Amino acid sequence: MTKTKKIVMLSGKDHYSLMMYNGLKDHYNIEKVIVEEAVDRKKFLKRRIKRLGYFKVFGQILFQLFIVKLLRMTSKAKIAALKEKYQLKETPIDQDKILNATSINSKASRELLEEIQPDIIIVNGTRIISKKILGCTNAIFINTHAGITPKYRGVHGGYWALAHKDKENCGVTVHLVDPGIDTGGILHQAIVEVEANDNFVTYPYIQLAKGIELMKQTLGEAIVQDKLETKEGTKESFLWYHPTIWYYLYHRVFKGVR
Repeated sequence: MTKTKKIVMLSGKDHYSLMMYNGLKDHYNIEKVIVEEAVDRKKFLKRRIKRLGYFKVFGQILFQLFIVKLLRMTSKAKIAALKEKYQLKETPIDQDKILNATSINSKASRELLEEIQPDIIIVNGTRIISKKILGCTNAIFINTHAGITPKYRGVHGGYWALAHKDKENCGVTVHLVDPGIDTGGILHQAIVEVEANDNFVTYPYIQLAKGIELMKQTLGEAIVQDKLETKEGTKESFLWYHPTIWYYLYHRVFKGVR
């Protein structure tokens, strides 16, 4: 186990973050995990409506309530098979490693990072990190994104690539974190292969498995190098949100994108 540099993880309260932690912990010593509370749903929706409008957000809510719920119910066997195949584990994090915070951007989080003074900070499942947090330590912040950046920033990059018949950009990115949304310097990218019976709720597991692999590689490089080398990304840059129910149904019926 490598202990030459101090590693901290910033995490949300979700099972993907647990799987990322478990995929890394036997290879690298993660000293502490700062876990933030979920974003207030009402505040989140208000911000989303201000940005996208009522009609689109209404369509996104219908998609989450009906399509995603149905897909999760009908994809249980597939998800279990993917977890087994890629050894994606949801074992709880040891309590002595967990530090709770209302928000990654809170004063308490900043004080924790200033006290710990990590060398490397792994980011997974958190809200956008503020400049104050990014500037409170000399550590490098590294995130795994389920999409090829900058073309598929935001959420569900794999789905959006497939919906646009762009499977050569259906993949994963490990990148440095800056104040933007998935705009940090690219460290590694990889394409993933999905099967005919995969769908919106199974793509993230395949991407996560590849993301863990890329994060392991990146951490190994970060430990031996003073500065990580970034790579060129796609020429196009777009920010994606959740699909609406009508968008999803159209592409499923007429294009076969599940």
